[in-house]
Amino acid sequence: MGRLATVKATPYVDRPQVRTRDGFVLRRTGGYNIYESALMPPTPGHTVFVVDDDEAVRKAVSRLLRSAGIAAAVFASPREFLAQYNPATPGCLVLDMAMPDFDGLQLQTALTEKGCILPIIFLTGHGDVSKSVQAMKQGAFDFLSKPAKDKDLLTAVRAAIERDTVARREQAKLSEIRARLDTLTPREREVLEHVVSGKLNKQIAGDLSITEATVKMHRARVMAKMKVQSVAELARLTERCGTRGNSE
Repeated sequence: MGRLATVKATPYVDRPQVRTRDGFVLRRTGGYNIYESALMPPTPGHTVFVVDDDEAVRKAVSRLLRSAGIAAAVFASPREFLAQYNPATPGCLVLDMAMPDFDGLQLQTALTEKGCILPIIFLTGHGDVSKSVQAMKQGAFDFLSKPAKDKDLLTAVRAAIERDTVARREQAKLSEIRARLDTLTPREREVLEHVVSGKLNKQIAGDLSITEATVKMHRARVMAKMKVQSVAELARLTERCGTRGNSE
């Protein structure tokens, strides 16, 4: 990999898009100074975050990514990354395993505790099998030994970005379902739980000590608020977000 000025996550400076001397374009996106190729279109909306305490590795990896049309932002330490990372930014993380004070595994744990879904590709120059196994058990997307081959790293990055896209799409759908559930009244929620358990209106009325006509009214409102046309569809939606039926 060739040498190129690093993509430093520097404080924001209000300036227009500029072209660097080496032909790359600097732009401000999502709180980061991002460098990307001026010749190839960037992966839409995605950024690869590179965290490594080795400046030479940061330069080489960021240059490779940008030459492939993939926007990259680099950080010299996990703490620097955590201080600036916005979980709403899609992409993936290329992370060095062994760093002083705060290593890659600790960053992985910190992100997991925050509920972050960013796919992580670990890089290591130490061949630490036990740490690699631990990283994979904690959900790492991939694990490459330094120096990683360009083709292998780009393949892993593109696959990780695809995984992130799918995960965020699913997360958005779940958020939409939960938002619909939040519009239900407590009584409508009770009716929903009985409906998805397969109970008839008459049974629900008996369980809740209300009339069958009242059950029908709440049931119709539930179907309208959840934007479904059938009980089967309603059951699928609620199952996806962990809502269980009342079978008692």
